[in-house]
Amino acid sequence: MKTDNILTEEAIEEAFLLDHSLCSGAAADVKKGGARSLKAGGLWIYDNEIDRFEGDFEDGDILAVRDFDGYFLGWGFVNRKSRICIRMLSRREEPEVTPSFLKKRVRAAWEYRKKVIDTSSCRVIFGEADFLPGLTVDKYEDVLVVESLALGIDRLKPLILKALTDILAEDGIRIRGIYERSDAKVREKEGLPRFKGFIGGSFDTMVQITENGVRYIVDVENGQKTGFFLDQKENRRAVARLCPGARVLDCFTHTGSFGLNAALAGAAEVTSVDASELAIEQAAENAKLNGFAPESVPSGSVSTGSVSSESVSSESDPSEKESSEESGWLISSEGTRLRYLCADIFELLPELHRKEEQFDVVILDPPAFTKSRNSIKAAVRGYREINQRGLRLVKDGGFLATCSCSHFMDPDLFRDTIARAARDAHKRLRQVYFGTQAPDHPILWASEESYYLKFYIFQVVEEG
Repeated sequence: MKTDNILTEEAIEEAFLLDHSLCSGAAADVKKGGARSLKAGGLWIYDNEIDRFEGDFEDGDILAVRDFDGYFLGWGFVNRKSRICIRMLSRREEPEVTPSFLKKRVRAAWEYRKKVIDTSSCRVIFGEADFLPGLTVDKYEDVLVVESLALGIDRLKPLILKALTDILAEDGIRIRGIYERSDAKVREKEGLPRFKGFIGGSFDTMVQITENGVRYIVDVENGQKTGFFLDQKENRRAVARLCPGARVLDCFTHTGSFGLNAALAGAAEVTSVDASELAIEQAAENAKLNGFAPESVPSGSVSTGSVSSESVSSESDPSEKESSEESGWLISSEGTRLRYLCADIFELLPELHRKEEQFDVVILDPPAFTKSRNSIKAAVRGYREINQRGLRLVKDGGFLATCSCSHFMDPDLFRDTIARAARDAHKRLRQVYFGTQAPDHPILWASEESYYLKFYIFQVVEEG
């Protein structure tokens, strides 16, 4: 049985009712010494590890995979256009892959989340780590956001989503809409077009969620990735514990999550910075959603001890600085002051250092500086620079929170890069915390692509 993305609801229902095999009947034989990643516990077989194919099939079909000596290795979907030629769905010969097989996979993923995390908003399916390679599904309250990065999983997507919505309904969760964010450039390596849009009926794509007691509006249509970075949930909580009474600099704030966790934990002052005007606008709206309002400043008064708008641009319109709302500061009922600046972090950090600004907590949550092994050297330079400059802004005894979200930046290399940055800045580091992605983004050992987030908190002390 073949599947595609335009199956009718009736056809999907019939597929589950009949539960026929989804396998093509064709097979792939691996070269002697091939499939090393698979045999070590991974899910990928590369194109140069395939000896030959047997039988009729097309790219996207599910094949039997055999070792060079005929030993059965499992079932996987094939794409000869991709360097990752086969992605494995199962290592067992029986049962074959069927709609009910997929539903069991989805149910296992959901039951796992129910045990390890608040499921109001979470990653429900995390690709290879849930043995559904190439597929990500995030749940934001009653909305699902889907990302498909492989041809084979693209064909199975209608069945998987049907299984997921049915399983959620069993727990009383009614999904009001599904949005697809399969717009990553990596799809082109699979011969797939980039796509974003509604699956089924349209709905309001601005979704309100709550995480760690902080409220956010998630833009599932135009936000980065699927709209929100759910993977930092535990790390945001760890940083917040250090922030009561603190002066905080939150760099690469995106929609404001680290800064808001710090502010609501009782920070005295939080400055959150991002290069994206859209992100800054969304972050400011999220602050207002959490009770922050424009600070009233008496005419002619000047705030002291704060990052000034001149730190960002010397060309700001003086008339804009007269408006407390436009110039930045928001204030909570508890007195925490919060502002958002649109600026290039690589330009802002040295400017703050020249102005001798100091913070109790500096947070560095940059985007992935490398998305391939070919750009690791440039990424190391970038991480070293921002960490060195960030460290120089931390008060003696203060804290630096820093991370990398690229799995190509391996843990040892990232640790070494931070150590070099500390030497450059003449600072000593006392490790307070090490974290990774939240448990709804599980790390499957032997599947290195599932481990990507490295997160440190250090206390920063002067060399003595």
